[in-house]
Amino acid sequence: MHIGLVGLGKMGGNMRTRLREAGHTVTGFDFDPSLRDVDSLEALVEALPSPKVVWVMVPHGKPTHDTVAQLGELLSEGDLVVDGGNSKWTDDVRHAEELGAKGIGFVDCGVSGGVWGLKNGYALMCGGAPEDVAKVQPAFDALKPADGGFVHAGSKPGAGHFAKMVHNGIEYAMMQSYAEGWELLEAVDIVENVPEVFDSWRTGTVIRSWLLDLLTAALEDDEHLDALRGYAEDSGEGRWTVEAAIDNAVPMHVIASSLFARFTSRQDDSPAMKAIAAMRNQFGGHAVRSGGKDA
Repeated sequence: MHIGLVGLGKMGGNMRTRLREAGHTVTGFDFDPSLRDVDSLEALVEALPSPKVVWVMVPHGKPTHDTVAQLGELLSEGDLVVDGGNSKWTDDVRHAEELGAKGIGFVDCGVSGGVWGLKNGYALMCGGAPEDVAKVQPAFDALKPADGGFVHAGSKPGAGHFAKMVHNGIEYAMMQSYAEGWELLEAVDIVENVPEVFDSWRTGTVIRSWLLDLLTAALEDDEHLDALRGYAEDSGEGRWTVEAAIDNAVPMHVIASSLFARFTSRQDDSPAMKAIAAMRNQFGGHAVRSGGKDA
């Protein structure tokens, strides 16, 4: 298929490459001239055959709102917009209504895989009408891992991003548990080889995971994570997960605690948050802060 891609950063750029390697034609636009294939959204839309499919990979909030609104003016009835960024699921309802009034389809797609997605494939959670999902299915098939990794989470707008939101909330809690375990092991004298302990857990244990692999890799590079400050950002999806739990009266003790732990890290230099920062950098290329409290 021939697809338009808006936003060619760490995720979008690798997605363009993976789609092209699968034999698809991708026309990409980004505000960075060194990354883009065309110089404007207008040129991108003009380059696509009908029905046109445009995949948006820009930061959530205003950048996504503005991009979707512009596409709504440029596309025609029967065309389709895919929001693959980390938008809040309630924004998807708004975008689907705005575009639907013009006969333009909308699919929301939570994308997980970080900087490793180019090689390993991306986990994709999409929401939208089945007929709209079908229009972009060839791209989904190219982007996902060879075995599984794709789900049509629901036909209502926002289903995909809601699923991705919960995924990220679980991620927060898993990272926090590894980080707290690492801090305890570092704090005692009886365990002498902490990186080797984590490495031993990667095979045959019930807590093995890709996050554990990434933390082990970070510890191999910096055994005590001395180069990092114990400060961890949050993407926003942990907050939204807790908000949704409150709205639906779902107890969420562990995920909520892991979110609040990140807030604490911005007041104190937390040893555990060095591990969180290291994992976030490993899977997503997220920025880290170096040095001690005053760095």
